[in-house]
Amino acid sequence: MNSSTLQKRRRIRRAPKLYTELRHLILERDGWRCQQCGSFRNLDVHHVTRRSDLGDDAETNLITLCRECHQILHWSTKLCR
Repeated sequence: MNSSTLQKRRRIRRAPKLYTELRHLILERDGWRCQQCGSFRNLDVHHVTRRSDLGDDAETNLITLCRECHQILHWSTKLCR
């Protein structure tokens, strides 16, 4: 089966206000610390499966990373493509 015959499903993307609430929930769930290095500073919420790959704005697809770990992760995935 080639990619032209595959149909993509719509991803779930939350409204900005709801995403802000979800982001806060993820930060609380992860103890306000980077899940890679343990830092408490400059925290981002990262999509494990990227939105461009149909990753949803769902708790199960989000993780807390510090800005440095977040950038390193994105840099390493760009090299793999």
